[in-house]
Amino acid sequence: MAITDWPDNERPREKLLGRGAAALSDAELLAIFLRTGVMGKSAVDLARDLLAHFSSLNGIFAASAQEITGVHGMGRSKFVQLQAIFEMSRRALLEQMHERDVLTSPQAVRQYLNMKIGGQPHEVFMALFLDAQHRVVAVEELFRDTLTQARVYPREVVKRALYHNAAAVIFAHNHPSGEAKPSEADKLLTEALKAGLQLVDIRVLDHFVVAGNKICSFSELGLL
Repeated sequence: MAITDWPDNERPREKLLGRGAAALSDAELLAIFLRTGVMGKSAVDLARDLLAHFSSLNGIFAASAQEITGVHGMGRSKFVQLQAIFEMSRRALLEQMHERDVLTSPQAVRQYLNMKIGGQPHEVFMALFLDAQHRVVAVEELFRDTLTQARVYPREVVKRALYHNAAAVIFAHNHPSGEAKPSEADKLLTEALKAGLQLVDIRVLDHFVVAGNKICSFSELGLL
């Protein structure tokens, strides 16, 4: 059944206008972006197919142009639009973190990290460098691929923190395996980084492990 044949209060656009965007499912929000479906499928059906194929919204945004255009009904223009929407969302969150103490808006940090590295197919280690008011002054991807204490060099991390005149730092890396629990190697690496930064009076506020939509905080686990 075409969406135009649905009851008014069940159509995604009308539902958003009447009840707000938060009332819509992921598929309904994606359907508004898609606007139209394909032969035999409504925009909502196509959105559900995309979510099933890529597992999540993050999976869709992290997909390559080739992967997106490989789905019937999705072309290069849709891929470009998806990437533009995703990047605008990330920049809006980053603006918020530039303007406010990140400790007063922890959800913005989690959302940003989830969008930044949650869907990456390889390991990425990044840092959020903060000023004395805990506002973000810079975000950098420092290392990628296999992350171990031998591959992530505390000296290089300290150099970047000093370059940005940071007073504190938040680390984050992803687990493409989907397991958000910190490994023993993650713990050893964090201790080494914390010790190196303490020598120059820079605090490590947290280290997040991101696995898809799951995020684990070292601070909340009492590991810092």
